[in-house]
Amino acid sequence: MKHIRLENSWLVKAPLGEVFNIITDFENLPKNFPKVAKSLVITKREGNHLEIDAQVKTFGQTFPVKMKTSIIPERGFISDNESPKFGTSGHEELLLEKVEGGTKINYVYEVDIHKKWLRVIAKPLIGWFAMKAWEKAVIEELRKILGR
Repeated sequence: MKHIRLENSWLVKAPLGEVFNIITDFENLPKNFPKVAKSLVITKREGNHLEIDAQVKTFGQTFPVKMKTSIIPERGFISDNESPKFGTSGHEELLLEKVEGGTKINYVYEVDIHKKWLRVIAKPLIGWFAMKAWEKAVIEELRKILGR
């Protein structure tokens, strides 16, 4: 399977503006979410459009990712990501929605797997495990940062 679509939604009991400020603070991503990002450098910024060189963490490894990210004011961000070393590219969307009781985070990541050996294990490993790991590394950390 070359293409995998990951998606989930979570409720965070905090105002949308607070969630937005943290989730789009890319300069502090490694500090706020150290299980996901080792380092991050914004190489180009034009308004709400960013080009980012990141060292990300997943499956116990750190690897480089080039990100082309657009921040959508008061909504979240979308990003097209390339990781030649890991053999993937993807389209990521993290969009926020004001709901009763807080903010709903809608997350979608569409991954294309270019390395044949990775495709064999990709669906079970990336599918279930990646979303559970992402929830723990990002959503649970976000809740701690917000004190909720």
